[in-house]
Amino acid sequence: MTSVMPALRGLYAITPDALCADPQRLEAAVAAALRGGARLVQYRDKLSDAAGRLQRARRLATLCRAHGVPLVVNDDPLLAAESGAGGVHLGLADATVAAARARLGTGAIVGVTCGNVLARALAAQDAGASYVSFGRFFESRTKPQAPPAEPKVLREAVQSLHLPLCAIGGITPERAPALIAAGASLIAAAGGVFDVPDVETAARHYASLFS
Repeated sequence: MTSVMPALRGLYAITPDALCADPQRLEAAVAAALRGGARLVQYRDKLSDAAGRLQRARRLATLCRAHGVPLVVNDDPLLAAESGAGGVHLGLADATVAAARARLGTGAIVGVTCGNVLARALAAQDAGASYVSFGRFFESRTKPQAPPAEPKVLREAVQSLHLPLCAIGGITPERAPALIAAGASLIAAAGGVFDVPDVETAARHYASLFS
């Protein structure tokens, strides 16, 4: 397990399910996002079987490590541990921060979904999370049923938390600056990075917002 905690600021690229269906295409697209400046990558794959997820996660962890960027696995601390990823992102119904840390170690990245609820973020911070995620801020193809969030929650979180704040949900490079100004240090994007012909250029557009 990766033990060096990076500065969690910049583009957080999240793999969409359709991309994960083709391992070679997945790896090529993640490599392009890394060249474009992604500072964190999340392997999110709701469709592949367990063996396929492990194979993909291991390859992506190696690829990301070569670029000095952690791979975070969505939902599954065991998969994160077995693949050598840098950490895990926990949804509302997933393992606790304490359970993830027990499996992955103190040096791992553990992110927590908080929706639009500041109290969840405060609890995650107290439990030892590495970052907290708020959203969706706009209509999202990845999580269309997620409850909406407002920039106000980021402004309030900045006053209450000392963790990096991630904003997620339909965020384009044009929409991101207002959320960065409100306090987001990570902008998460799936389709905005990977559902375009030129992944590297798309990633660079997001990454440039943090220059």
